[in-house]
Amino acid sequence: MAAAERVIVIGGGIGGLAAAAALHMRGARVTVLERAPSLEPVGAAISLSPNALRALDVIGLGDDIRALSAWQGDGGLRAPSGRWLARTEAAAAAERFGGPLVLLHRATLVGHLAGRLPSDAVRTGTPARLTDPGVPGDPRRPARVETPDGELEADLVVAADGLRSAVRGTLFPGHPGTVHSGFTTWRVVVPLPGVAFPSHETWGRGAIWGTHPLKDGRVYAYAAAVAPAGERAPDGERAELLRRYGDWHSPIPEVLAAVRTEDVLRYDVHHVAEPLPAFHRGRVALVGDAAHAMPPTLGQGGNQAVEDAITLAFPRPGMPSSADEPVADSLPGYTAVRLPRTTAVTRRAVRAARLNVLTTGRVGTAVRNSALAALSKAAPSLLLRGFDGVADWRPPGGPSGADGDDSGAPRMLAPDHGRRGPEENTP
Repeated sequence: MAAAERVIVIGGGIGGLAAAAALHMRGARVTVLERAPSLEPVGAAISLSPNALRALDVIGLGDDIRALSAWQGDGGLRAPSGRWLARTEAAAAAERFGGPLVLLHRATLVGHLAGRLPSDAVRTGTPARLTDPGVPGDPRRPARVETPDGELEADLVVAADGLRSAVRGTLFPGHPGTVHSGFTTWRVVVPLPGVAFPSHETWGRGAIWGTHPLKDGRVYAYAAAVAPAGERAPDGERAELLRRYGDWHSPIPEVLAAVRTEDVLRYDVHHVAEPLPAFHRGRVALVGDAAHAMPPTLGQGGNQAVEDAITLAFPRPGMPSSADEPVADSLPGYTAVRLPRTTAVTRRAVRAARLNVLTTGRVGTAVRNSALAALSKAAPSLLLRGFDGVADWRPPGGPSGADGDDSGAPRMLAPDHGRRGPEENTP
């Protein structure tokens, strides 16, 4: 029997932990190196759509996560006055895409993924630097990673080090990296007892707001608005939210009344506008934001990272949980599958941002909202169409063995504003 692959995962976010769990299930000896002192995530919530849940099914986690859903998908789009522009129904979404959309706290997902790993697999407080990407098939050229405790060798390195990925810069030094997407985001998780509301997203002029319940009774709220990179409110971000959203419809004022300044997380949004030439080099694979950071306007950043992880570990239909072929030998296939899909999803997210967040004119906003209301009345499935070719994806290593097509119009249902910290757009 071949020796177990030695795998180093750089980054303990959603993509890194999902890759680690999948590769461990495959039979690899996995070590996760996380710079932060703990896996306790900085962030709020994450929405997992059916494509990511089916990916998690491959490692036996899908049903556990589905059971944590509080928001069942009923809701829709509103104007700041409260007028409904379009409605969505959970049953229709589940029927169209073969499963629900699940909103949960990021820490919950992190805990479930980390729980699939051996207790000694994760090393926190351990910054890592790729020093040699290695050469697949050459036992004399493993990949090498430098840590404060010394250099480590690996048959495979998974770079999940986020938006400002140092590994990406090492592998592709000529790539321009990320660009500012033109807007900033805020998010909060707060208790809001006694306030009933349907899940919603509200579109204004150059600004959006979303409010959704979590399983534990708290409320997840997010906002996004056109703003230059680096801008911060001199009197605190709660005050900024009150200025921008305080006169919008209920329950937005109630949420803001429950928020403390220290509850508010604000991060500028960046994305990879120019696709990388590949998602691998040598024995190294990039996953998540390190490979394809995208605006959160389709709610797909974390979902695509989970897709990456499962596709990397199980690249072919019917692949058993333990396989003799080294993963490093299949990295060209990983790039061939994931690069075109994530490039298409990123472009759709950018187009969606132009429609919802970046529409700033009074007339343009009024025309957009009126068109949405009219189209939604004429075609009730309008909001769901934006997930066609995204939410219906199926993992190559899963039971169906078929990827979904990537067509359809850009739309936002539940943005993924649950990233770990300022270094990442998404998990």
